[in-house]
Formats: sequence, C-alpha cells, structure tokens
Amino acid sequence: MAEQGESLFTVIVAATANLGIAAAKAVAGVISGSSAMLSEAAHSLADTVTEVMLLTALRRSGKPADEDHPVGYAGERYVWALLAAVATFVGGAVFSVYDGVHTLTHGEEPGDPLVSYVVLGIAFVLEGLSLRTAIRQVTAEAARAKAPFGRYLRLTPDTTVKAVVLEDSAALAGLMLAAGGLLGVEITGSGVWDGVASILIGLLLAYVAWVLGRSNAELLIGRPLPRPMREAVRDELLAVDHVVGVLDLTTLIQGPDEVLVAAKIDFRDMASAEQVELACEQAESRLRDRFPAVRRVYLDPTPGHG
Repeated sequence: MAEQGESLFTVIVAATANLGIAAAKAVAGVISGSSAMLSEAAHSLADTVTEVMLLTALRRSGKPADEDHPVGYAGERYVWALLAAVATFVGGAVFSVYDGVHTLTHGEEPGDPLVSYVVLGIAFVLEGLSLRTAIRQVTAEAARAKAPFGRYLRLTPDTTVKAVVLEDSAALAGLMLAAGGLLGVEITGSGVWDGVASILIGLLLAYVAWVLGRSNAELLIGRPLPRPMREAVRDELLAVDHVVGVLDLTTLIQGPDEVLVAAKIDFRDMASAEQVELACEQAESRLRDRFPAVRRVYLDPTPGHG
C-alpha cells in the first residue's frame, strides 16, 4: 500500500497548487483581458476538479473486499479517473476552444499584461514543483519494476499519478502558450495571437483527456499483464512440482497493486490429490514472492490432451 500513499501525496500536492493557480489566473485574465489567461484559469480549475476526483478514487479503491464485492473496490479507481478525464475535456478543453474562437471572431480589448506575466511565472514554478513530485514517484516505481520510464508511464495501472504527470506537463506547455499569446498581442497589437493560444491550449487539454480516458477505459474493460510478465508467470507455474503443463493462463490487472491469475494446469497423471493440493499452494507462494501485486490465484487441475 506504499504506492497508494505516494500517489495520495502526489495528487494532494497537485490539487493544492492548482487551486491557488486557478484563482490567480482568473484575476490576471480579467485585468489583462486575455482569453488565453482565462483559458489557463479554466485549465487549472479543471485540473483541480480532476484531482478531487482522483483523491476520491484513491479513497474508495482502498476499501477492503467484502461479501458484496469479493474482488474488492480497486476498479473504482478507474471509474473516477475516467470521470476526471471527462472533466478535463469538458471543463478545460471545450471552454478554451470556445473562448479562443470567440476572441478570433469578436476581438478583445487588451489590458495590462504585467499581472499575467507575474502569475504565469509563479504558476510555472508551482506546476514545475508538482510535476517534479510526480516524476520522482514514477521514476521510483519504474526502477522497482525494472522498466524504462517512458514505457512504465505508458503502461502503469496507477492512472492517478499518470494523470498528474500528464496534466502538469500539459499545464507547463499551456503556460508557455499563454505567454506566447500575450507577447504576440503586445508586439502586433492583434488579439489573434491570444485567440490562437487559447485554442491550442484547448486542443492540448483534449489530447490529454483522450490519453487518460483511453488508459482508464482499457483497465475497466480488463487488461492483462504485459507479455513478458505473463511468460514469467507461466515459467513459475511450470517450475512447481508435479506440474507438466499450463493449458490456459489468464491474468487481469485489477488495480495498481492488485493482479488476478487464473490458469488451467495439467498435473502429472500419477500425482495424488494431496500432491496436487500442495502443488497449488506452492504455485501461489512462488507467484506472490516474485510478483507482490498478485493477490488472487485460481488454479484449475485440467487433464492435458494427447
């Protein structure tokens, strides 16, 4: 459960940073008349709502299994994380694109951009600190899994910390786009630059929402362990006494640290019932020792063919 504690800390850091940043950006947007700054305020507000949902996901998914939920509540993490992706799209992307189009079609009255530059600078520092916290966690988890950072981030079942990494990365990119829009307005006197920056921020948020939505949907539908890990599970089962074949193997990721393994096992024909029972216990022990995330192991003795 250590990883859940790390994820909780990462999400709280991100939520705290985004709540203050959203208010500051909104004030700066009103003062400067910048649609890009207002889009950034919507971006940070959407991120804050997202992180509240991720906190809910962490709290609810940690509940122990009970009679009505025999495999636990881990799947709730992905339900709430999927809703968070929708919030990012609706609350950030749609508003930003709309505001940018409105600026391009109706124009805007530019105000004093100084406050916006100050807010953007402070926000960049705070978002950078939040991103550093998330990257540290992912780096540590990737090292424990002996996987490259990029591959681990793409495949990790811990979609809460993945959301923070992607959203904070998008936030830094959005801040640079907003600054570029403000600078373009100052240089040319045209609000087109600000409108374009707002639309680009919206498209960036739409992409992040799509990536996160797809990741959570895959896990809700049911995603197996990566192929190399499935082969390692098969090897562990074949190494058990009296096991002569693994006829069918199913693995299912139920949460960041919860994996189910089910297999049809062909045991040696002369093995006694007691030997089969001991072999099943040994197989479960071997799997849990090698893969601590394996929580449930179901083995079905099945005669081989031929």
